Amino acid sequence: MEHTLPELPYAYDALEPWIDAKTMELHHGKHHATYVAKLNEALAKHPDIAGKPLEELLANLAAVPEDIRGAVRNHGGGHFNHSFFWAIMAPKAGGKPTGMLAAAFDASFGSFVEFQKAFSTAALGVFGSGWGWLVTTNNPPRPTSERVEAGKQQTTNNGMQKLQILTTANQDTPLALGVRPLLCLDVWEHAYYLKHQNRRADYIEAWWHVVNWEEVGRHFSE
Repeated sequence: MEHTLPELPYAYDALEPWIDAKTMELHHGKHHATYVAKLNEALAKHPDIAGKPLEELLANLAAVPEDIRGAVRNHGGGHFNHSFFWAIMAPKAGGKPTGMLAAAFDASFGSFVEFQKAFSTAALGVFGSGWGWLVTTNNPPRPTSERVEAGKQQTTNNGMQKLQILTTANQDTPLALGVRPLLCLDVWEHAYYLKHQNRRADYIEAWWHVVNWEEVGRHFSE
């Protein structure tokens, strides 16, 4: 079964004025669509693994045939990352998390405001292209690859879970580190350059207004 480009759960202009419609149209309809097409092209060479869940392939890249491993890592990672990214944004969102998720931020970072500062700093500090992540894990993350940048790692016990801020380079995913994503921010230039040019900090500040904390909380509760 081929992978497909997921439909957005909102219109291209629904995140205005924080994220502009033209950027969303190109980001989803061109960039993400290309990752999907290239991933399918690579997997067609190995029908024996083509039907495996993408998350399984990305979590164990060493088991992917060497001739397509780079394509699965790059294009499969791009497909996973973007699919996750679209879902944790929503119109008329932003604000602060509530309930158990809010308590987890207090326990992990001192406060939600402190988490925002740490996350923004990590995302701003990604060299070149990559992603900022909030992840949860019961175990320490596996050693990072040469293409995964460890952001300022902040962890604490929250019941059986630990919250952590990570950054990954290019289209690498937290799955390769053995951790589970809750929240992500795309800091490739194509995610913000039409509106903000080189002002990544302005894009990050605007993005907080569209974070769908209900969806992030759903990932956390699972």
